[in-house]
Amino acid sequence: MTELARIPLAGVIGHPIAHSRSPALHGYWLQRYGLKGHYIPLDIAPQDLQQALQLLPKLGFVGANVTIPHKEAVLKLADVVTDRAALIGAANTLIFRADGRLHADNTDGAGFIANLRQNAPQWDPTSGPAAVFGAGGAARAVVAALIEVGAPEIRIVNRTRHRAEALQSDFGSRVTVVDWVQAPSMLEGAATVVNTTSLGMVGKSDFRVPLDALEKSALVTDLVYAPLQTQFLLDAAEKGCITVDGLGMLLHQAAPGFERWFGQRPEVDAATRQAVLSA
Repeated sequence: MTELARIPLAGVIGHPIAHSRSPALHGYWLQRYGLKGHYIPLDIAPQDLQQALQLLPKLGFVGANVTIPHKEAVLKLADVVTDRAALIGAANTLIFRADGRLHADNTDGAGFIANLRQNAPQWDPTSGPAAVFGAGGAARAVVAALIEVGAPEIRIVNRTRHRAEALQSDFGSRVTVVDWVQAPSMLEGAATVVNTTSLGMVGKSDFRVPLDALEKSALVTDLVYAPLQTQFLLDAAEKGCITVDGLGMLLHQAAPGFERWFGQRPEVDAATRQAVLSA
């Protein structure tokens, strides 16, 4: 009898994790391309993270996505960290290498840009300043990506100013920090406006910053995708802005990991989006 090859396993590590749409996404891709493999949610508490990362490869895992609250912690546990993950200070994609080493990467910024390119192909990041709400890990990925694609200035506002200043210190002179009370004014002349906070998410506080100064020529995007159309996006659309929801970023950031783990570059299209929305 021929011994069966080991079926590759992957998953998403978080705490909690039951809400994640990643298993539906990767499960859809595995079925679509007829690939052997499984992708499962892994609820791992912070105190168990190191032990879990040592055990998972022995159980047949070839990699994992990482979400809150582990994105920063995994960098300290990884053997190989990509330059962009180090710059952002967080990882969302892990590869358990054949040589036993743990490889950490961050694909959030690439997913953010790919989402805008796909859903707003006329967007030109070099046409004016970007205004970014928030200064957490997601904001760091967005800022790194905006710098890479040529945004001339990035205005950052955060409820705790020192986090925005830390981001400015890491990313340099193109980043300007704005006080939270002055947040409405940073929209003046902005070509790209991004909400990276949890404001407006189901179960979280509302996004209450007035958008009076928002230019109708601006592209506006929200990383929140529950609800899909946040009040922030609805208000921007009412002012005539092109808006892009956050689901596409989730889809695009997942593709590089899937390719590394299962050997197939998946397509992010309408069918993929619908499969995740229907899950």
